[in-house]
Amino acid sequence: MTENRRQQVALYDTTLRDGMQGQGMSLSAAEKVRVVRALDRLGVPFIEAGFPGSNPKEVELFEMLADLSLESSLLCAFGMTRRKGIEAAEDENLAAVLAAGTPVITLVGKTWGLHLDKVTRVSRDENLAMIAESVALCRHADRRVIYDPEHFFDGYADDPGYALECLRTAVGAGAENVSLCDTNGRALPSEIGRVVAAVVAALGGGVVGIHTHNDAECGVANALAAVEAGARLVQGTCNGYGERCGNANLVSILPALQLKLGFDCVSDRQLGLLSETAHLIDEICNLTPDPDQPYVGRNAFAHKGGLHAAAVNVDPSTFEHLDPELVGNGREVLISELAGRGSVQSWAARHGFELDDEEARRAIQQIKQHEHRGYHYEAADASLALLLRREGDDYEPLFELEGFRVVTEKFRDGAVSTEATLRLWVNGERQFCAAEGNGPVNALDRALREAISTHHPELAEIELTNYKVRILDHGTDAITRVLLDSTDGQTEWGTIGVSANIIEASWQALVDSLEYAFQPTITRSGPKR
Repeated sequence: MTENRRQQVALYDTTLRDGMQGQGMSLSAAEKVRVVRALDRLGVPFIEAGFPGSNPKEVELFEMLADLSLESSLLCAFGMTRRKGIEAAEDENLAAVLAAGTPVITLVGKTWGLHLDKVTRVSRDENLAMIAESVALCRHADRRVIYDPEHFFDGYADDPGYALECLRTAVGAGAENVSLCDTNGRALPSEIGRVVAAVVAALGGGVVGIHTHNDAECGVANALAAVEAGARLVQGTCNGYGERCGNANLVSILPALQLKLGFDCVSDRQLGLLSETAHLIDEICNLTPDPDQPYVGRNAFAHKGGLHAAAVNVDPSTFEHLDPELVGNGREVLISELAGRGSVQSWAARHGFELDDEEARRAIQQIKQHEHRGYHYEAADASLALLLRREGDDYEPLFELEGFRVVTEKFRDGAVSTEATLRLWVNGERQFCAAEGNGPVNALDRALREAISTHHPELAEIELTNYKVRILDHGTDAITRVLLDSTDGQTEWGTIGVSANIIEASWQALVDSLEYAFQPTITRSGPKR
């Protein structure tokens, strides 16, 4: 560990090229610039921007990047070795890469005899010339060069001597790094470690990198095995985006290298931005962050079992592999029928109020009864906070319900009309309101807001952002679970309702969504928008 700490491993992000080959992935040039800025703030040394000249969007991107000032990162343009039968200086693809003006150029070339025979249809000697002349051209233009030997591990298994000769040729022509590619994602860590160690022994340390894919669920493990065998540059994508099963996930690789293997990659401050950066790039890509993603997911440091949660409250290292704050994440104790008194009291304290032992005991009984009926508080933090808060002495309800009615009519011409009427008491005053909506939940929401608006105008700003229904049993008399997501424009929270009547279940979740915003003693801790 002490020896490794003096060494550095460079991260190379290829989200904007390899990552965009994933199913459904597409970003505008402006969105790609946002990704570059986020990665630069994280401290990633190399950011591969794409393949210059391959399409109009890439042309626009490199024009935008030309004037971009970065603090930590170097931009890389990606290209291929020259085509067969053409001088490197006359190859249009190499010309486009050079014209992009990036300080680093990454070139991909062939290593595997199968590809030479059936894809490029060139001889072994011609392939070596293609590598040497392409790298030399870029070095002559004063660009740093990284060489990616495609399908290297397949080529090494087929003919290790020739595979190594391809690498020696690239290094001899001026490449500062050769990043060995497991392009098909078929290799396992044992093979990766063995082959990388052989390459490092042949070429010397510091010049070898690794590029792995996740087809066998070993992308991260393979990258780490390569580093332990001597590789000092790791290529991957943010959140593991990429073709087929994705690329090696740099979001997992970075903390593993720095916190577990002891290498220097980024500053401690930058490492603390990891969760924020991973979620931001998900948002830019219009993807929902994976709650179970290691290190940065919402559940990465979530504890549900009562004994586990109690132990974590005493010493987090009992059930956590590292301090979540190191990667910008946080600890969460999930409350369910498995929760103990300490877990409930700790959860309440983090949300701004206290429960004594008796109040916590009553709350646990309520939770167990509710979850038996179909409630699921892990997805409804606001409803849980309200359940616990109601056990306290100073709980103040938003209103007292006298009754409501919802009527839906369908007419001969196909039109549908829904009206809700409400009778309730707010601050000692009886309110009677009616409202129409495009369905029973919308009509109830409108009527409720109208009834409480005079006394609580601030609640008009609360917006319902999602409505989900799940049938827990079969048949028309089945139990229905309704989940609502709400926001005040800054934070989001979830509420839940369960009933055999879908309108009643919706009403429960709807009331909780507004009452959570009303309670001054609850600290809102939902995710930021």
